[in-house]
Amino acid sequence: MLNPNLDAIELNKDEYERYARHIILPEVGLEGQKRLKAASVLCVGTGGLGSPLILYLAASGIGRIGIVDFDIVDASNLQRQIIHGISWVNKPKIESAKHRILEINPDCQVDLYETRLSSENALQICEPYDVIIDGTDNFPTRYLVNDACVLLNKPNVYGSIFRFEGQVTVFNYQQGPNYRDLYPEPPPPGMVPSCAEGGVLGVLCGIIGSIQATEAIKIILGVEPSKTLSGRLLLYNAMEMKFRELKLRPNPVRPVIEKLIDYEQFCGIPQAQAEAAQSESELQEMNVSELKALLDSDADDYLLIDVRNPNEYQIAQIEGATLIPLPDIEDGDGVSKVKDLLNGKSRLIAHCKMGGRSAKALQILKKSGLEGINVKGGIAAWSKEVDSSVPLY
Repeated sequence: MLNPNLDAIELNKDEYERYARHIILPEVGLEGQKRLKAASVLCVGTGGLGSPLILYLAASGIGRIGIVDFDIVDASNLQRQIIHGISWVNKPKIESAKHRILEINPDCQVDLYETRLSSENALQICEPYDVIIDGTDNFPTRYLVNDACVLLNKPNVYGSIFRFEGQVTVFNYQQGPNYRDLYPEPPPPGMVPSCAEGGVLGVLCGIIGSIQATEAIKIILGVEPSKTLSGRLLLYNAMEMKFRELKLRPNPVRPVIEKLIDYEQFCGIPQAQAEAAQSESELQEMNVSELKALLDSDADDYLLIDVRNPNEYQIAQIEGATLIPLPDIEDGDGVSKVKDLLNGKSRLIAHCKMGGRSAKALQILKKSGLEGINVKGGIAAWSKEVDSSVPLY
């Protein structure tokens, strides 16, 4: 309802007081504040991006906010997902978000969808809302949100973050470009590390999420497309404190979106998982209890390597492990180092945070003739099952 019947929208006395700083802006005014109250916004995800943007949408006076998320609050989320608090750890994110929204804006209607957005439910969930905001962190869901918005003719406010860098734009607005104009094909699975592997500066989420909220509000207020980020990809580097911009245009030869598809398949996820499972099935494994028994024994015929990054090693270590990061093994230098350290030892054992990177390292080492054993569950399992003094991160 981007063109609502404003005569039917009334602000109560509390709302006049709460939104006074908006109403005195000529670019917003009473009419604009009524537009915000009449508007509905769907936020896909209540993580790093969803947290700040939902807070600002609620504070701006948006009348209806839908939230799609099926995750629970984890302690590691609190560094950046500021809508949640310690009292909500191990509870559903959408319930935490609703509680915070209603503290800021008790007049807001909050719709909760505790489910994974999929090709089966996306159109039904997105259809009632004026603006869709993509706060997700994976390629299948980004393509899904984009295609649903194209089919429903909804503007899609997109953002993404990694380490110290973020990007944000507006897709599918007034005949503007959509996500497939920026990424015609998904990258190979595993090519782009997750924030869990690469990390992310907490405050970066606030900056990019706030820009997404700004763009959504501008769309609702009816700002002309040239003043939005439609057709412009805004790139931000927090380390260098620099913004730059890239022009985006609709691709005249992009495929026509006629229906929602299997986006996991489109992004090659099942194929990659099958290949990884096949490769990992060929590796020997040991659990953390078996590793503990080995470390406590008098055996000295093994080499235990830790393939995590140096900053992770500083957080938590398994005593006796030698740090050889996976990137060094991928570059070849780490392979030579492993060969030198083995020096006649009969067993090579590798661990990482949860087992995935160490499996990858062992697959690379195997090509060089070095067979190894993967520690199932990695140092996370070690902390949970063997030594709770080792920090989880």
